[in-house]
Amino acid sequence: MGLISLLGSCNVFNRPEPSATLNSRYNDQQPALSGDGRWLALVSNRNNSNEILLYDLRRETFIDLPGLNQSNVILESPSLSRTGRYLVYISSVQGRPDVALYDRATRRAELLTQGYRNWVRNPQISADGRYIVFETARRGQWDIEVLDRGPLIELDIPDGTPVETP
Repeated sequence: MGLISLLGSCNVFNRPEPSATLNSRYNDQQPALSGDGRWLALVSNRNNSNEILLYDLRRETFIDLPGLNQSNVILESPSLSRTGRYLVYISSVQGRPDVALYDRATRRAELLTQGYRNWVRNPQISADGRYIVFETARRGQWDIEVLDRGPLIELDIPDGTPVETP
């Protein structure tokens, strides 16, 4: 009788709040550090889905990334530019991976390889955010491709140096 009343007082449907600390009981994996060492991107299942989180190592808190994590999309392999402004990652919708870019300044995400017919994986972004490299299976083996976002993009430069136009 005592056991039944003890079990009855437990509510198995209450879920614990996701941890606000870096290390938790959740699966946190695929860490990527920004060039300045302040920002840490990782893949986590803290909110019952696979999502990319950004942690500010200086303030010891997670930063909101509006528009990045969406339901029914698997995100993995994050990489950060120098100050963490740009984040590249793999975004898989219905099992088809694409290289995607998220700009924290504009809070917008875009697919960079949408319509690309080959499999892609492991994207990395340069410190200034201009170049993105990733692996591709275009020739039936894993090769490396370099994507140049062009000279007119707003570079991730910490002192705000203006971008020179050619």
